[in-house]
Amino acid sequence: MKYDLSDRLVIGIASSALFDLTDCDAVFREQGEDAYRAYQETHLDNVLEQGVAFPFVRRLLSLNDLAAPSDPLVEVIILSRNDPDTGLRVMRSIAAHGLPISRAVFRQGRSPHRFMPALNMSLFLSANGSDVREAVADGLPAGHVLETKRVDDDADRELRIAFDFDGVVADDASERIYQDAGIDAFRAHEVRNVTTAHDPGPLKDFLAGINRIQRREEEARRQDPSYQPRLRVSLVTARDAPAHERLVRSLKQWGLRVNDAFFLGGIDKATVMHALDPHIFFDDQVSHLNGTAPATPSVHVPFGVVNTPPPATG
Repeated sequence: MKYDLSDRLVIGIASSALFDLTDCDAVFREQGEDAYRAYQETHLDNVLEQGVAFPFVRRLLSLNDLAAPSDPLVEVIILSRNDPDTGLRVMRSIAAHGLPISRAVFRQGRSPHRFMPALNMSLFLSANGSDVREAVADGLPAGHVLETKRVDDDADRELRIAFDFDGVVADDASERIYQDAGIDAFRAHEVRNVTTAHDPGPLKDFLAGINRIQRREEEARRQDPSYQPRLRVSLVTARDAPAHERLVRSLKQWGLRVNDAFFLGGIDKATVMHALDPHIFFDDQVSHLNGTAPATPSVHVPFGVVNTPPPATG
């Protein structure tokens, strides 16, 4: 029987985002492909340590207990530049960690992001920045997972996801106005267009998939009042009043929602992240992520004007 992905939240993840590949990547860079193959074969049964996105993936997959085992809400699929041989260690490590991931795409030396539409993926995570930039340039929703020093609390079952808005959930049309004409022009534009929903950004469909799971949690709580929802979503944005209202209205017109919103108006996002403590945070601006990444699992979404190199001069 055909396995249908159309009604599931499907995430693609590179092994570099799921596991800590520091040692084997060093072998590849310093000694070449043949040495890398030999290293992976020798260490086939050595379980890879958790990577930056591992806590996010583990918690997301745990939400499948809201559905029948044969009809999961979430599907995570490995998208890897490894070939099948060198990918064996990844799959064995997945099994050793008890992650319910059984599907994978191995593309020797090639970025596998072109298969995202075929697999109904609303997000691809990788620690390879070049692969992520290629995916985003092709119009696909992808994020570059940055290094962090955060240690996960395995006893914490809640999954907290935080998003920036412009250039992440929404497109960057308003950000372009800010970059070209400044904050006053940006605020005036948002007030004039307050009833017009933003165009979607790269992770709007991912948020929609998260909201579908939250509705299943609401159903579970209605059936069992003792059930405690585990999935919580926050927006953390540099917007403030009066530009906040168009954001709220856009979410409503899209049929989406968040649990929390932080309209910071230039306040350092890192201070808020320290208190919020999300398991993953998506932002399009490296300047924000440089502050959050040391203590918060942070993902750069290289979309829009703030990630477009200035034209060459001369």
